[in-house]
Amino acid sequence: MIDALLSALEAIVSIEHMLFLAGGVLLGLTIGILPGLGGIAGLSLLMPFIYGMDTVSALAMLIGLVAVIPTSDTFTSVLMGIPGSSASQATVLDGFPLAKQGKAAYALGAAFSASLMGGLIGAVVLTAFVLIARPVILFFGSAELFMLAVLGLSMVGVLAGSSLPKGLSACGLGLLVGSIGGAPATGEFRMSFDISYLMDGIPLVVIGLGMFAFPEIIDLCRQNRSISKANALGTGWFEGLRDMIRHKWLCLRCAAIGCVVGALPGLGGSVVDWIAYGHVVQTSKDKSQFGRGDIRGVLAPESANNAKEGGGLVPTLLFGIPGSGSMAVFLGGMVLLGIEPGPSLVESQLDLTYTIVWSLALANVIGAGTCLFLSPVVARLTTIPYHYLAPFMIAVIFFAAFQATRDFLDMFALLVVGVLGVYMKRFGWPRPAFLIGFVLAGMSETYLYQALQFYSWGFLLKPGVVVIALITLVSVWYGARNVPHNPADEEDESRAINLTPQAIFAGVVVALFAFGLYDGLTRSFLGGVFPAGLSAVMLVISGIVFVKLAMGKTADAANYDHEIVGDHVGQDGIVGLGHYVYWITGFVAGIALVGFLPALIVFFAIFLRVKARATWARTGLLTAAPFLGLVGLARIMVLEFPGGLLQSLVDLPWPFG
Repeated sequence: MIDALLSALEAIVSIEHMLFLAGGVLLGLTIGILPGLGGIAGLSLLMPFIYGMDTVSALAMLIGLVAVIPTSDTFTSVLMGIPGSSASQATVLDGFPLAKQGKAAYALGAAFSASLMGGLIGAVVLTAFVLIARPVILFFGSAELFMLAVLGLSMVGVLAGSSLPKGLSACGLGLLVGSIGGAPATGEFRMSFDISYLMDGIPLVVIGLGMFAFPEIIDLCRQNRSISKANALGTGWFEGLRDMIRHKWLCLRCAAIGCVVGALPGLGGSVVDWIAYGHVVQTSKDKSQFGRGDIRGVLAPESANNAKEGGGLVPTLLFGIPGSGSMAVFLGGMVLLGIEPGPSLVESQLDLTYTIVWSLALANVIGAGTCLFLSPVVARLTTIPYHYLAPFMIAVIFFAAFQATRDFLDMFALLVVGVLGVYMKRFGWPRPAFLIGFVLAGMSETYLYQALQFYSWGFLLKPGVVVIALITLVSVWYGARNVPHNPADEEDESRAINLTPQAIFAGVVVALFAFGLYDGLTRSFLGGVFPAGLSAVMLVISGIVFVKLAMGKTADAANYDHEIVGDHVGQDGIVGLGHYVYWITGFVAGIALVGFLPALIVFFAIFLRVKARATWARTGLLTAAPFLGLVGLARIMVLEFPGGLLQSLVDLPWPFG
């Protein structure tokens, strides 16, 4: 034990570790500042670049990014009224009104100091829990671990959205997509259509970027406006810190809530800020200023959403079950580095476990201090029209996706998954549920077939399995009765909703599960039991959604995007949903024809001239900057650019070749 602690301490104070940790923090700050990219998309962007790095350095970058995104996304929530990620939605309710009152510095000072406290508390809780949990987790075998995965999946299906059937169906769809490729038990290729790319399954990077970055970029482009109209921060940094100290017990309570919610598999950032916000409103005597600029409405969610990262590492490290969407991608990153989360990590690699925990605390300190220092600059950056940022973000996510397997189909898969993510967001199907289902698919199936081989179906009668199954049933029942209320999801009942597109989308989901059942039944028992059993259950659940929508019931229309699908601008100036999908499809088609860099130059030039109405001089400058940046990055990290038909016909010099 002492040797492990000393080894972890030696690792985190090394110059190399500190540099990589700081690099991850800076990347996390950048990702969090730009709306449209959150922790999930940020980790997905980073993962292709950690290949070849040593384990401790790669983990330092991942931890640095994970730790600070819940801090840096506060910039957009306070200054722009736009949630930087799902974990900062509640901060908008009081942070943005304070900014409009000229108290942005006051709100940011309180938010960053509360984030620091929450992050440190989360790390302390995780440090203590690792010691307590070590003897406990050794009792978990494959059967119990499978049921824990089911418990996490049931929670995310129930609590990631306001409709139980939609939440469970989205989770099931992620599990089904995660089953594409070779079966863990037999190696049979399922749902691959004899396409070699699908035989290894769809890369996690593609799923993360497609589900989260792609829809958010399109959503912000559609608004056709500048992100922020003012860059004044005002004064009040120390007043914000003072109020955090004055409300220290509130921050401690909300940090504890964040740790608990983060440690429950599948909950994570989608609900923790609303739970904390609800807590402070319910326990306050004077509720008159909430929603109008009450500093307590900033302190509560910011304390909770940073603490939840420490809590989220509990099930991720100890059981291999992600506690949130970002933890799901972090789990994938650990697997890529050859680290197997679970009992073996704590038992034989305790020094690595504590390196992760203490890096989390250190990253919070670095991140909070850097945010305070960068705030004046960031406030000016937010006045840039989003149409200037969008082409750069589009180019980056496709470049990152290609690094997953360096196959052109990576980008095509990103486009397909991105369109799926757009419509899931539009119709209120919870995307975090889909992602966690995808990440847990392989693990769940592996534990299932191991349990079947060891115990046959008798594993269902093991005491631990029965207890966890009862907890799962209670969580589903309780979740169905107590759906978390998100004020941002309230429907405008005066507006008519056309349910036909929603019914068509639900019908497509039903068809996918029907195909999954058919494909599973054509395999051997161990090769098909997981996708076939899953699809059979999900056919019923998704069928309920389809029938409700086909009958015209609007109960499942939560989060529905009222904007029509089309290529023209509506009365409120927002273009149709398909407009920017066509632009991105054109970019991918251009890559297929002339390669990535020539397509990037043409795409930037046309997009900036047509959508941003930039001058030729500005267009040239803004096109040259990402071009040179990506070429430099590729040169330094020995990365490749996607080639097209042109490259197959003509021998071009690097980087165009």
